[in-house]
Amino acid sequence: MDASTLKFDNLERIPVSRPVDRLSYIANACTGRVVLDIGCLDETALIKRETEHWLHGRIAATATRVIGIDSSDKIPDGGIATGMNSRITRMDVTDANLATLADQAVDVIVAGELIEHLEHPLDFLRKLRAAFPGRELILSTPNGVTLANTVLGTIGCEVQHPDHLHNYTFKTLHTTCIRAGFEEWEIIPYRFYATEMILNSRGAKRLAAQVVQGCIRAVSYVFPLMAFGYIVRAKL
Repeated sequence: MDASTLKFDNLERIPVSRPVDRLSYIANACTGRVVLDIGCLDETALIKRETEHWLHGRIAATATRVIGIDSSDKIPDGGIATGMNSRITRMDVTDANLATLADQAVDVIVAGELIEHLEHPLDFLRKLRAAFPGRELILSTPNGVTLANTVLGTIGCEVQHPDHLHNYTFKTLHTTCIRAGFEEWEIIPYRFYATEMILNSRGAKRLAAQVVQGCIRAVSYVFPLMAFGYIVRAKL
């Protein structure tokens, strides 16, 4: 996307596509490629690990090889083998010298639902660009103006992970890409998921969660700037 595409006028219309399935979109983009999967354990939602809802597992099913890194203390010293072609090792990517991973013949770097947790996300993206010039980056992050939280705000509530430090919108992601030095990027909205609520409930509660999920998806299909989050595909 050209930096001049957005003028930042309050009433300008933003050209945005319909929301996609986040997991399928990212996994398909990794097909047949060597992937560096950063922050991939998703330790607060391990219930998803043995299901189709775990992004790392979906990537491992399509990629040639997956090098997973995560700072979680739940990862033993020897790492975790997550498949025939995939492993997660413990590493704090904010402290690590990313250049040490540059000799792994990586084709694409995935950072799913990560940058909103980092104290200095812009520095992280600049380090990625310096360590992996010319490679592809695929990141995803929640939308700061998602319909789900807008609705909850009317009853005095907000859904937020306790580790989140930042909220992004289409325009702030656009600015982040510029400041990080990316020359090419695309911002794609992704659909709402009530995965953990559905997996953790039964009967009427599960049905209610599924109905709410469907309603929010329908509205965000019509108004994609209110989608649950965004995927950014960029050339580093």
